[in-house]
Amino acid sequence: MAILTVNAGSSSLKFSIYPALHGSVLPALLSGTFEGLEPGGNSGLRYSHLGNEKVVSYSDTGEDPFISALLHLKELLLDIKDLPPILAVAHRIVHGGSEFNQAVIATDTILDKLSKMSMLAPLHQPHSLDGVRAFSLVFPGIPQVLCFDTAFHRTMSNLETSLALPKEITDQGVRRYGFHGISYQYIIGELIECSSKAKEKVLMAHLGNGASLCAAIDGKSIATTMGFSALDGLMMGTRSGSLDAGVVMYLVERGYTHDQLQDLLYRKSGLLGVSTISADMRKLKANTNPLAKEAIELFTYRLIRESGAMIACLGGLDALSFSGGIGEHDVLLRSQVCKKLGWLGIELDEELNRQAVGNLTLKISSQKSRVEIWVVPTDEGVMTAQEAINLLRS
Repeated sequence: MAILTVNAGSSSLKFSIYPALHGSVLPALLSGTFEGLEPGGNSGLRYSHLGNEKVVSYSDTGEDPFISALLHLKELLLDIKDLPPILAVAHRIVHGGSEFNQAVIATDTILDKLSKMSMLAPLHQPHSLDGVRAFSLVFPGIPQVLCFDTAFHRTMSNLETSLALPKEITDQGVRRYGFHGISYQYIIGELIECSSKAKEKVLMAHLGNGASLCAAIDGKSIATTMGFSALDGLMMGTRSGSLDAGVVMYLVERGYTHDQLQDLLYRKSGLLGVSTISADMRKLKANTNPLAKEAIELFTYRLIRESGAMIACLGGLDALSFSGGIGEHDVLLRSQVCKKLGWLGIELDEELNRQAVGNLTLKISSQKSRVEIWVVPTDEGVMTAQEAINLLRS
């Protein structure tokens, strides 16, 4: 049997087919991305099967672009010979709130509850839930398994999740949740396989267009930089990260509406906002504009600053890992962060750091370093597939 893992966005759909044997997930047989799914977009499919890359352009048949993509996906799965039958479709869902702390099979009631959390993750939640509903239509009878980014952080203490607000507000579920949990669950699993220090004091950095840190002891989350929403903590590609609430009140006084604030803080801030150029770290590094340099420096500084808070929560540090598009590929950023944290006894092996290009889990600390440093290419697809298998087997 196999698990079809999917990650639905506003204009794209990523998918992979993971075979499963005796309860364990094996490497993906097929993976790809549909793009241009926005209304009027130029729809296309790029996929890889057994090492062969293919790009397919197609014309929509008048249906909703997302439904049209799913019909093409269904046709592709039928055309490729020897694919195992699909046991379930596994979806990454960003926000599970207080109620959903482990994977569940989707029902209309559950989807309605999750829809009410869309305002807490407006870049992801609405599109993910629309994706679940669309898959239910095109792949009827196949269980739709929901895996939650917030679930890994269920082990955080009440102190870590509490906000200093009146009880009548916090009783409504206004608290710190934490995100990127599917990624962190994969990363800590990889570290436990590779390092004897992985169950000690570990700081994991998930650095991409969305960015956060997670402090773990005994393989469990004890603190993280994201909170009530995916806006908190580190500076990100288009998100501001932690922001004085007074700034929001100031903008309200200046006439900003709810929708304008949401657009500003989720889509127009971060690397894009500071640089005025791009949210892509690679493009900023290739640009000589001083604002590009300023954005990179601020991103790095905020990462170091927040790392200090996480290390204080841990009471020290035994291992540090870098993951995500930036964390796995940005050699210079890793070097800068490790130098600034050198007071902890961190020492990077610069040659190993240059060799870490995001395709293998690799230790990049020197032999003299008191803290192990790792680059761990994250794989949320594998983790969602395994969560689906575990749920269905139970």
